[in-house]
Amino acid sequence: MIKKLSFFLIASLLFSQILAAESSTDNRAALNLFKKHCASCHGEDRLGLIGPPLIPQSFKRLKPAGAEQVIKDGRAATQMPSFKATLSDPQIKTLVDYIYTKPVKKPVWGMTEIINSHTITNPPESLGNTPIFKADMQNLFLVVETGDHHVTLLDGDKFEPIYRFKSHNALHGGPKYSKDGRYVYFASRDGWITKFDIYNLKVIADIRVGINTRNLAVSDDGKYIIAGNTLPHTAVILDARNLSPVKLIPVVNDHGKSSRVSAVYTAAPRKSFILALKDFPEVWEIPYNNKTSDNKPPSFKIRRIELNNYLDDFFFDQSYEHIIGAARPEGEQHPQGGQVISLTSGKKIADIDLPGMPHLSSGISWKYKDTRVIATPNIKEGLVSIIDTRNWKIIKKIKTKGPGFFIRSHEKSPYAWVDVFFGPNKDLVHIIDKQTLEIVKTLKPAPGKTSAHVEFTKDGRYALLSIWENDGAIIVYDAQTLKEVKRLPMKKPSGKYNVYNKTHLEEGTSH
Repeated sequence: MIKKLSFFLIASLLFSQILAAESSTDNRAALNLFKKHCASCHGEDRLGLIGPPLIPQSFKRLKPAGAEQVIKDGRAATQMPSFKATLSDPQIKTLVDYIYTKPVKKPVWGMTEIINSHTITNPPESLGNTPIFKADMQNLFLVVETGDHHVTLLDGDKFEPIYRFKSHNALHGGPKYSKDGRYVYFASRDGWITKFDIYNLKVIADIRVGINTRNLAVSDDGKYIIAGNTLPHTAVILDARNLSPVKLIPVVNDHGKSSRVSAVYTAAPRKSFILALKDFPEVWEIPYNNKTSDNKPPSFKIRRIELNNYLDDFFFDQSYEHIIGAARPEGEQHPQGGQVISLTSGKKIADIDLPGMPHLSSGISWKYKDTRVIATPNIKEGLVSIIDTRNWKIIKKIKTKGPGFFIRSHEKSPYAWVDVFFGPNKDLVHIIDKQTLEIVKTLKPAPGKTSAHVEFTKDGRYALLSIWENDGAIIVYDAQTLKEVKRLPMKKPSGKYNVYNKTHLEEGTSH
């Protein structure tokens, strides 16, 4: 407890010194604008909260003119709103000049800070190995409620809450399970990784791996966690047993340039972690099963796959032999569309005609006629693209009522559900027949409120949908008849995650 108090006291003093130094400059007008309009999402220290850090290290691909445009128009697929009706052009320029100014103190979060943040609340060996409640442990859901920073454990048979607990602020929407489904690992945007024991409903451990963290992944053997950071430019490997730090990996290329991590995933059949990088066009593969003779951790040697374009957002095919990815423009021109990378050869093997901004990390796949297809929504255009994995050609572009964020299905369901997350039709959800590739029904679950993120029960019989508002809900639908079954009030349920579907890499959900 003393160590934890000392850690937070030091952090508070450093934060106060930064604010005091910045306030003493001639930049008071910019600081006041930032506090009023930006600090609630990006932090008064500019190091990020639910929004990313706003310091020069974050803008390697975004020029000041592009940043001005983002402030004016907002940014698709994020909570960044438009300020063109709120701020004048001179005010926007003042803010841009400010966020491109280096902080008075360089933000540092290295191995010393990581180790000092580590706390073990309940050692795993002190807890029983039998669940303390009765339920189908494979048909549980964890619901992340961002409205008041809680997580609800939901019974997927009765559709009743089992337990609700406080989380760190601004959790990333996608918690990851251990292979047996007993443990779940959470990442918050401000760098905290938490291990939670579902059987005993207790937190095992916490550790802060960075100042601003993108997401985490769990090795297929359950031994290691990797977290990717946007600040500092590092990836951190942890021992999954109690989150003890194992290795700090600087994300730097052969020319000494560093990069934010766009995403980290586990390629289970390959026994490796895959990292997408935001600031130079490479994908990294880090094997985690290379054994040593003295029982030491693997070497986590990096395999660098060089590309001709950035890969911010990507999807694995069902075999995990290929990555299908796309770049998100950040004020600069990059080749538009998707690319397919073979993890076997380490080479790009195809380009895909994907306009706008496909949300490939939300993609799903299914068997269609004599092939397997991949479907991705688009967060800039109202369409769903259907890709044939035999030749990487677009079979069809399904027009929707607006840009969407999530598409979901289940192997046993004839339908794919896609939301209309952005724009005036945000309260709509389209139901697509997976064999005719036609929209067969459009639902409006809560008029005027955002409908998003469907997840199925393990047998595919029911589909759970979020009303993405502070006074929101989880709505349970019969996945065959498309009729509402039950509605549970929730505080902005950003996502819900079924244990079986996630741990068995079910084709209708993200992995």
